[in-house]
Amino acid sequence: MRRLMVTTFLTLDGVMQGPGGPGEDDSGGFTLGGWSVNYWDDRMREFMNQTMSVPFDLLLGRRTYEIFKGYWPNAPEEAGSKPLNDATKYVVSRARPTLDWKESVLIEGDAAEGIAALKESDGPELQVHGSGNLIQTLLRHGLVDEFRLWVFPVVIGSGKRLFADGAIPAGLKLVNNTVSTTGVAIGTYEPAGELVTGSF
Repeated sequence: MRRLMVTTFLTLDGVMQGPGGPGEDDSGGFTLGGWSVNYWDDRMREFMNQTMSVPFDLLLGRRTYEIFKGYWPNAPEEAGSKPLNDATKYVVSRARPTLDWKESVLIEGDAAEGIAALKESDGPELQVHGSGNLIQTLLRHGLVDEFRLWVFPVVIGSGKRLFADGAIPAGLKLVNNTVSTTGVAIGTYEPAGELVTGSF
């Protein structure tokens, strides 16, 4: 069985929309795209390089696929370019996007069923980057095996959130953590079953 790993950049108030630049995702009138850019340091780059150093395939929503497709095939000298370009890209979309980035495959039909079947197949781990709408589907169906949450020391106030309204209550177990020199907390979590409540 293939593990499915979600990497997401978040603000302190849980917003994941548009971290990479203005116009990346301005749906809903979002105007603060690019909030992660000024926090990157060598420790964060090293951590991302480690993520990309293992064999993996990509699982992406349409918007993230198009953002990646517009950049990575044209940036062969960038760190991470070769593994991203070489990976099989599984794309989840209700539309029929043009899949002209090499090794791209559309998951057709019911997304949750298609992803569950993909996890049962042979192959390397599946990495999800960005893809906010896709992640909501993964969360609803319990398909995530690991979260890598990069929490940036900023507050946005509005925008798409990772754990949006309707998220299923659950426990998580912290299995690794590091902090960048700029205050970005990177935590690796695994599902830990149902949320257990108590009282003081």
